[in-house]
Amino acid sequence: MNINPILLEVFKNRISSISEEMGVTLTRTAYSSNIKERRDHSCAIFDRHGEMIAQAAHIPVHLGSMPLSVKFAIDAVSFEPGDMVMLNDPYKGGTHLPDITLVAPVFFGENREPSFYVANRAHHSDVGGMSSGSMPLSSSIYQEGIIIPPTKLLCSGTLQRAVLDLILSNVRTPEEREGDFAAQIMANAIGVRRMRELIEKYGESEVARYAEALIQYSETITRKTIEAIPDGIYEFTDFMESDGLGATTIPICLTLEIHGNSAKLDFTQTANQVQGSINAVRSITLSAVLYVFRSLVSENIPTNSGCMRPLEVITRKGSLVDAAFPAAVAGGNVETSQRIVDVVLGALAQAVPDKIPAASQGTMNNVTIGGINPQTGKPFSYYETLGGGMGASAICDGESAVHSHMTNTMNTPIEALEYSYPFRVVRYEICKGTGGTGQKHGGDGLLREYEMLAPCEVTVLSERRTSAPYGLNGGNSGKSGENYLVRNGKKIEMPAKFQVRLQFGDRLVLQTPGGGGYGKK
Repeated sequence: MNINPILLEVFKNRISSISEEMGVTLTRTAYSSNIKERRDHSCAIFDRHGEMIAQAAHIPVHLGSMPLSVKFAIDAVSFEPGDMVMLNDPYKGGTHLPDITLVAPVFFGENREPSFYVANRAHHSDVGGMSSGSMPLSSSIYQEGIIIPPTKLLCSGTLQRAVLDLILSNVRTPEEREGDFAAQIMANAIGVRRMRELIEKYGESEVARYAEALIQYSETITRKTIEAIPDGIYEFTDFMESDGLGATTIPICLTLEIHGNSAKLDFTQTANQVQGSINAVRSITLSAVLYVFRSLVSENIPTNSGCMRPLEVITRKGSLVDAAFPAAVAGGNVETSQRIVDVVLGALAQAVPDKIPAASQGTMNNVTIGGINPQTGKPFSYYETLGGGMGASAICDGESAVHSHMTNTMNTPIEALEYSYPFRVVRYEICKGTGGTGQKHGGDGLLREYEMLAPCEVTVLSERRTSAPYGLNGGNSGKSGENYLVRNGKKIEMPAKFQVRLQFGDRLVLQTPGGGGYGKK
């Protein structure tokens, strides 16, 4: 394939900028604070076969999983111009039920088949289920919310009102959900328009040719990166603390084999899936693996399907990292994904210790708060994740109070939170000294304290409350996090995962873990 390197760079930036513009549209038009403030969404461009060409710099946990959702949609539905298909089924390429993917075809000229696809995935703050926020301490996926198979939300440009009403009738906050769906539709519309403009300028065959070249380019550079890692077999095990329903110290085991310019990651010795919701579907494991190896690449390559081609990921169906239906999975996307990253980094640290950081906080500290807003008389549902300490590396200290690894979301401003919901933040600060010590210090965690201004239901899914983020090369571990309530002036210790009803004046406090240190001091 005769490829002009200058044009390749042009197409790399043009296609990536389209996915970025989709993300800007989604952020600016969304209703929920989770999407417009935290930016808990991802956008990407795909070829006619569902291979990802480029993705915006959004949420890493969506990296390896969105292509699977797009392929399921392509296989399940006959696309026509103006169609958009939604789905959220974790067992069909999704992650967990709140993450809803919307796929749109790009038709050009008289073609009867799509030339490309655009897609976005957004975390909806409630999709039904047994508790507000749809992140429950569940034992089955049926308890976590409405399951959406590949379904047309738009047919030939016309909104399928009956389908949307069916979804909205199963959630606690239908007005907010409808607004977020509208934002997702507009984001895809922008993507379709920009891809058509690109095709009009360069021609369909030329765009398709350079799209494939971009995928091959990313594969080539990823292989060169792996080739620089010493050949060998590296093993590492870390543990999930609990599933929230009784299981504790649940191992995730990896055997990593580097051979030439490829890597084989074998997770088959990992524990069986558990009753609680920390089970991860295979798409999440693929996302975590892709994230780690993409992070090793120093060149500015597009994140696409080519990055995954040198990687063989072996999992066992029915295990914690390849859950079998109908296992509960709400927490697998947010918590287990972080531990899979810790395990892959731990194995790589044995091969290239100077390039791998110590463990970051290892949790997303998920908080959902729901109830009836006394000012409006309507249900509300709030969801956010909290930052913590990043692990130190051979070249620098870890950052403090930031989101790391599989979450790339933003901080929810206190002003936005208090404007929209019946609770307030009375403390928000960095917890000094929680990062691990060493030649380079791990980043510190943070503390966030909420005071309830109405009766509500709270669910917390967190990790690293009894275990600590590991240090590397002689560095000390970061400090574990802590969850507790303050009621009538008394402190009530809470576990890593819990669900509780709070009353007016009760306070919820989350202190997040610090990152591990690097090197002996």
